[in-house]
Amino acid sequence: MRVFAIEPNAELPAAAGRESAGNKGFNLLKLAALGLPVPAGFILSTDFCRAGDAGQALRTALMQEVAGLERRTGLGFGSDRAPLLLSVRSGAAASMPGMMETLLNIGLSDRTLPGLIAMTGNPRLAWDCYRRLIQQFAETVFGVTPAVFEAPIAETLAETGAANLAELDTLTLRALVRRLAQVFADATGTAFPQDPAVQLAAAVDAVLRSWQAPRAVTYRRMHGLDDLPGTAVTMQRMVFGNAGSTSGSGVGFTRDPASGARGLYLDYVANGQGEDVVSGRGEAGSRDLLERLLPASHAELLTIADRLEAAFGDAQDFEFTIENGRLYLLQTRDAKRSPWASLRMAVEMASEGLIAPAEARRRVSQIDPSRLVRHRIDPGDARPVGTAIPASQGVVAGRIALDSAAAERMAGDGPVILIRNDIATDDVGGMAAAVGILTAKGNRTSHGAVVARQMDKICLVACTALRLEPTGGTIGSWSFVEGDTITLDGNEGQIYAGLVPVRAETPDSLLAALAVLEEKAA
Repeated sequence: MRVFAIEPNAELPAAAGRESAGNKGFNLLKLAALGLPVPAGFILSTDFCRAGDAGQALRTALMQEVAGLERRTGLGFGSDRAPLLLSVRSGAAASMPGMMETLLNIGLSDRTLPGLIAMTGNPRLAWDCYRRLIQQFAETVFGVTPAVFEAPIAETLAETGAANLAELDTLTLRALVRRLAQVFADATGTAFPQDPAVQLAAAVDAVLRSWQAPRAVTYRRMHGLDDLPGTAVTMQRMVFGNAGSTSGSGVGFTRDPASGARGLYLDYVANGQGEDVVSGRGEAGSRDLLERLLPASHAELLTIADRLEAAFGDAQDFEFTIENGRLYLLQTRDAKRSPWASLRMAVEMASEGLIAPAEARRRVSQIDPSRLVRHRIDPGDARPVGTAIPASQGVVAGRIALDSAAAERMAGDGPVILIRNDIATDDVGGMAAAVGILTAKGNRTSHGAVVARQMDKICLVACTALRLEPTGGTIGSWSFVEGDTITLDGNEGQIYAGLVPVRAETPDSLLAALAVLEEKAA
């Protein structure tokens, strides 16, 4: 069983590989070796997952590595003056977006919270982190449904007139945390653990257990990944995107994963943590929000995007946090993309000299030609009933299913569109059965949207006019029930009632450009 330290500017450990450190961990080690801004931390190898309950060996390794991280950061795990807080993330040898667990803010407690306030000078940050930890710990470690916390949060927002949690002042947020702690105790039968070491051990156990979670097992089966050795566990010093107006979190792609176009494809949430973006439960931020609020950070990301593609030889999907104007990379991985985007990326990367023509041909050869046909709405009298943000391109129609079980049941009788308030990776079975997905919340870079795009599903998110009921719903003035037909236009982000005429198109110019590259290389 091995442990790898994540240290800025450190050489890539000779023993580290994707099979041992996991894809996420190995890429973090590589980012650190490149001198890119990565929070300090350490990685427990996949050996711990293969060993099942590693027991005392796991606890010993954890506390030894935490002690080393304390020395490197000058912070103390459990300190009431300068507390070290940790993120705990999964990471298999192959990327499995959102299929396993993540916990943030581990180490925060009644004792360490005053220290975080003193260290940051930001009481609201500390109480917001505590709220997030209590909720996430209940859901991830104890399996409590998120709905348990929705009622007290909704009541607090209604009482204060706040539109969302970000608008709550510190005193109200503190009162909400106390209320949620009681909800935690009622739902789990135990008080929220105050010992940081107990929190950390439970978080690591939850991440290791999530390797066998139904959604993870289903994803591996669907993508031929059953022979993976297990998940590594990556722990890093927390950086805080929820620290104020010059802070935030985001997910970026170095190229558009739907069309393949070169340029940053970015979702950013100001004054929020990473889960606000990738979970799909939050509202989508403006696509140019980061450039408007923090132009220096946006410019830094443009430079980093080029360095990532040069280092990894492919388009990258990366997560980042900005804390008080300072940017940190939290992970990078080869971008999941549509077949059309895969073709365009291969052709253009070869033209740019980033990859050889032979590599472009190899990547293209893995694409099913039938999946390179996409559709556009044929102009006519049809008028959209609503709009949303497209997370993939193309047009698809089918009967409406309101949950994953219904989608799987109905798919045998024809195409199905899965409609949800938000799409989570727990819905992977329904996503696979459906030809398209529509959600009321979320953004283009949430884990659910990433997986849908990889499956070549038409996906529209953040349809603010969508309202759902148990048996149907409305989009604006249009009412529907489960089984009605709907058309999703992923090119323009428009939604139509019933069937709408479409026309097919193929990427002839891209195929011709690929042929020219091959002739030059011959």
